[in-house]
Amino acid sequence: MPPHSRGRRARIAFSDAAVKQLEAITSEAELHALDRVLVVLSVDPEIGEPLSGSSAGPRLREYTDDVDQVRVLYFVTTLRTVVVVAYIEV
Repeated sequence: MPPHSRGRRARIAFSDAAVKQLEAITSEAELHALDRVLVVLSVDPEIGEPLSGSSAGPRLREYTDDVDQVRVLYFVTTLRTVVVVAYIEV
């Protein structure tokens, strides 16, 4: 059953690189846009497109919000309870 059907959201976590990128964002509008994207990912972690590559380990996914111009690379834990953001582009 998809996460949004159960009414539970996945928790969002950040890699060290993503934390540095997040700290560099100073615009309130960019933070707000990123926040909207993170809410989308927490509700439906499978929304992004899988990136090509090896199937070993967690598979990176890419989600791009064309309206707010936000791109996020992330992976989802096995139980789909945590979305780990690896890269942020605002």
